[in-house]
Amino acid sequence: MRPQPPAAPPARRAAASGSEEGREQRGIQSVEVGGQLLLALADRGQALALKDLAAHAGMSPAKAHPYLVSFCKLGLIAQDATSARYGLGPLARQLGLIGLQQVDPVRLASQALPALALRLGHTVAVAVWGNQGPTIVRIEQGPAAIVVNMRHGTVVSLRGTASGRLFAAHGDARRQREGALSAAEAGAIRAQGMATALDGLVSGISAAATPVFDATGELVLALTAIGPSAVFDARAEGELATLLKDAAQSLSRALGAPAEPPAPRDQSLDAPGAAPAVALEGATTALRGRPRRRG
Repeated sequence: MRPQPPAAPPARRAAASGSEEGREQRGIQSVEVGGQLLLALADRGQALALKDLAAHAGMSPAKAHPYLVSFCKLGLIAQDATSARYGLGPLARQLGLIGLQQVDPVRLASQALPALALRLGHTVAVAVWGNQGPTIVRIEQGPAAIVVNMRHGTVVSLRGTASGRLFAAHGDARRQREGALSAAEAGAIRAQGMATALDGLVSGISAAATPVFDATGELVLALTAIGPSAVFDARAEGELATLLKDAAQSLSRALGAPAEPPAPRDQSLDAPGAAPAVALEGATTALRGRPRRRG
């Protein structure tokens, strides 16, 4: 019987395994090349003629056509019989819907909170519309000198809070009245993409809230920054607003939100029976030294 070669030492086996894991996995090049056509359609967001689609994907029409034929057979792409333009097919739409159904907006936003709190230098929170009104469901404390402590589940008022004003502005006329907003004020909040509350319900505390929309264009949550008024930049075009809006827009894109959300619908059927009476219930502020006002 032929003797077996000695087994490699554990360290050598681990090194060999690590080198295999470190190497880039080989894919199918033709799939990756054809995938550029799908990426081009997603990027342009509309049906395209063969020449334009191929150019956007960085290939010639003659090269693109066989891929398009195969994608049409699979249902990933569909060709309009009248215009001959190529757009996303039924399978692509079905995959998109399934992907959106698997995304939890609150979980997605929660993952972004720690980094956002560090970038803003303030506490950040996620608020959703609950059966009692705007409700805080996630909180990430910031590194600022003042910390706002709120329990998960805290219901905030439609009046005097940034999150409440945001939900009121994106609601129907009844909800806007409950939030003490005129039609002009609600329109201004929607236009600038942010609601603010300066020295609102808690003296010395200000907040700003930006909207996150889902695939139907509905407001699903408010991304809110909270901090000491002395160092809180509440300007609509300030750095804090820019970072907060960018984060909210990134979440909206991940949820498949349209570029232009629809006008507020009549929400009288799902609005709470009365305006929430609890404002920052259980909220306390812990001071860690007097913050200095920025010049």
